[in-house]
Amino acid sequence: MKFLGLLSLASLAVATKTPPSSLDTKSSKSIKDVAGTLAFDTMTYYRGNVSSVPKDMGDLQDPYYWWVAGALWGIMLDYYHLTGDYSYNDVVIQALLAPTNLGTNHDYVPTEHADEEGNDDLFFWGQAVLSAAERNFPQPNRNLPSWLQLSINVFDSLASRWDPTTCGGGLRWQIYSNNPNGMNYKNTVTNGGFFQLAARLARITGEQKYLDWANKVWDWSWQYEFIDHNNYHVYDGADIRDNCQKKSTSTYTYTAGIYLYGAAVLANYTGKPEWADRSKRLVEGTAWFFHPDSKPGLIMYEGACEPVNKCGADASTHKGYLARFMYLAAQMQPSLEGYVHDHLLPTTKAAVQTCVGGKSGRECGLRWWMSGFDGNPGLGQQMCALEAVQGLLLSDAPAPLQGKDVKVVRDTDWAAMAKDKVTIKSTPTSTTTSTSSETGTGTSSEQSAKPSKSEGAADHFQADLVLASFSVGSILLFLGLA
Repeated sequence: MKFLGLLSLASLAVATKTPPSSLDTKSSKSIKDVAGTLAFDTMTYYRGNVSSVPKDMGDLQDPYYWWVAGALWGIMLDYYHLTGDYSYNDVVIQALLAPTNLGTNHDYVPTEHADEEGNDDLFFWGQAVLSAAERNFPQPNRNLPSWLQLSINVFDSLASRWDPTTCGGGLRWQIYSNNPNGMNYKNTVTNGGFFQLAARLARITGEQKYLDWANKVWDWSWQYEFIDHNNYHVYDGADIRDNCQKKSTSTYTYTAGIYLYGAAVLANYTGKPEWADRSKRLVEGTAWFFHPDSKPGLIMYEGACEPVNKCGADASTHKGYLARFMYLAAQMQPSLEGYVHDHLLPTTKAAVQTCVGGKSGRECGLRWWMSGFDGNPGLGQQMCALEAVQGLLLSDAPAPLQGKDVKVVRDTDWAAMAKDKVTIKSTPTSTTTSTSSETGTGTSSEQSAKPSKSEGAADHFQADLVLASFSVGSILLFLGLA
């Protein structure tokens, strides 16, 4: 691609961005257009695919940790699934399959990130590849496991570190002893993530062992009252040195969402009333994450840090995960739709009204319950707004696939797939989508895989392809236009 072509592409992108503040929540076109703008601005924070440092591939720059990168790719998979815009798909594949992220055991425990990765990080990478499997998202590299197998590898890695020697079970926050900050701590983001992966793997594979693990993790979380027995608030964790007797009652939006979606998946998969009740109680337990002084009083906020304006880079991303998992929970359990709609619709409207700041005039703020941009831009703010907006499209999107509907798809001819794509109204049961795919499920042998013209695309990106699929985010940064 010629530099003049890049200039033209950048100019076109700047000229065609829809201001997020113009969102019409009753118009799917408006929702998609605004999501497109938010996705574009989100991806301007990613430069790993234009770095000469291998470790940077798929990772983010400081102050964002490696786990946030895994969360980002999950969000961009959502974006494609909900909008059909494939601009970023090749970059997503490249990031998820990068050796410095996958690790030698293909379980997202790479030595390159040992200084910053914990058991909770694995959930965010694992849920991303599991989402890819649930949607038959193409995995073009025949030399690597399928998306489903990668998510199973993550699960197995976590299961191997289940620790019954303290607190009767549970996972520790950290993996390595030289990262001592969390070796004595068992927390809900780690164990809730493990619970959700188990629930989703039970549904997609139908295998009893995953259901057994999901029940085991839930029972352990309940026994040690990490989930409040009265109001279903999800607390942060406890120290193993007193056998988890004194828990931290700090609460964060994302842990509530993680447990909620796992419970909703199990309600869908098992049909058991106890899981329907648990997911109902968990979604009702999110009420205290909606600002009491906002009008109409239903605008999501991070209560642990937003009131004092002290949210760090990690916390700035949390609300987006709760929004995502509330939307997804309602797809799995339609009885939750009313509650989710009543809370997330005003939240989303408030969120986009903060996206009027920064150099571009459309950067999003952190505190949605305040009127307008609050002077706090960042990647987390963009990710959260994007999740809130694109989730409005979920009711018309296919539900996560399961069983024989799961395929290993190799073809990455995105334009051809877009032409052939059939939009199917989502249901709380398994849904079949029309794609170009191989026969067999994600757990079947790879030997029957048919090579395609996109074979190896994740390993051998040309510079032009990277820049084109990156949707000119880096170009705008280079030109000073983002």
